[in-house]
Amino acid sequence: MKAKSLLKLSTELKEYLKQELSEEKYLHSIGSEETAKQLAEYFNANIEKTCFAALIHDIAKSKSNEELLRLIKENNIEVSPSEQAALKTLHAPVGAFIAKNEFRIKDNDILNAIRWHTIGHKNMSNIEKIVFLADKIENNTRDLKFRNQVLEVIYHTNSLDQGLLICYRATIQSLLERKLFISMETIEVWNSLIECLSK
Repeated sequence: MKAKSLLKLSTELKEYLKQELSEEKYLHSIGSEETAKQLAEYFNANIEKTCFAALIHDIAKSKSNEELLRLIKENNIEVSPSEQAALKTLHAPVGAFIAKNEFRIKDNDILNAIRWHTIGHKNMSNIEKIVFLADKIENNTRDLKFRNQVLEVIYHTNSLDQGLLICYRATIQSLLERKLFISMETIEVWNSLIECLSK
């Protein structure tokens, strides 16, 4: 997909998101796009793809759990049992499905970044890592102290993985404190990051 067509589609989808999402979630999407641009420029990732994926990563966020589960079942969307137990993450695979089938987005870099922005996976691409991080640290709705902490580590170490490690640690701590389910994918990514960064 050419950058020009992405730019045109981005404008159209901003209008769609304004109608589909709450004001807070729309601001979150815009903030994610801005943070993704900042990180993509720094790490020489494809800016157009990264920004576009970050903009629309929550395209299915307004759907109820019941609707998400229905769409997953009716369309045979691949979701692990571990993911299904963590309902808050299901808008990610459904979002990738909607992007591909309703908006005819065929670029796998974009689709994968949307698909994995909630739980991630081992060996993510830089675009996937950036969209994951942008979702967690954008400056419109996220905690600014946490954002600054993550960015400081990323820039000091020149490593997206170091930023990911902080985000996963915070997520796991929060889930433990609230006695909530932790997906096997989250644990696998955490272990993979620890192994990679210890080398």
